[in-house]
Amino acid sequence: CAEVVRRDFGKVAVLVHSPATGREVTKPLLETSRKGYLSASSASAYSLISMLQHFGPMMPAGGSVVSLTYLASERVVPGYGGGMSSAKAQLESDTKVLAWEAGRKWGVRVNTISAGPLASRAAIAIKKGAPGERNYIDYCIDYNMANSPLPKPLYADDVGRAALGLCSELSGSITGICQYVDNGMHAMGLTLDSLNFAEYISKQSGDPWDHWKPDAYLKELSKN
Repeated sequence: CAEVVRRDFGKVAVLVHSPATGREVTKPLLETSRKGYLSASSASAYSLISMLQHFGPMMPAGGSVVSLTYLASERVVPGYGGGMSSAKAQLESDTKVLAWEAGRKWGVRVNTISAGPLASRAAIAIKKGAPGERNYIDYCIDYNMANSPLPKPLYADDVGRAALGLCSELSGSITGICQYVDNGMHAMGLTLDSLNFAEYISKQSGDPWDHWKPDAYLKELSKN
């Protein structure tokens, strides 16, 4: 594949890594088999190393590599199983090492984007609901909207614009980072809609509490 690209195009300025799969993603980590765990790591993390091994030599200095990760690499996200959380942690760690090695070897930058939950085909495949039922990803999206500093929908275009920035000359000195595109969810340590804290918030009134209540925001959003 890399040789065909070299023959047809010569140089590759931008390399985007987005494969991720875990055959046992619906299983808890405690129930994940060795085969399933290694499969997730191979497809979701090692594939970045392999891609860079093959395409790095044809990338010009200043070229950019961008991959996609998820918050489950560093926080517990129940339901995101099968070793996928471990694979994303590997991907983020490898991003730093590859930034050093590819930077020194070819002058290429390597970064990753940690996107919030999106209703992508891959995400919908995680614990699919019955026809007409909400999927696992639907609940994750609602959770993010209720608890993020910017409680609004997240779209693929938001992630795409961040990737475009990381691949452009505007980010020419940025490498080895994990860029969050999740409306700020990664910064939160306490969720507003948790059963315990929700009871406390419900008893508060006035500014800023009225703006912090998830129900209040969702009602306002529905009007627009």
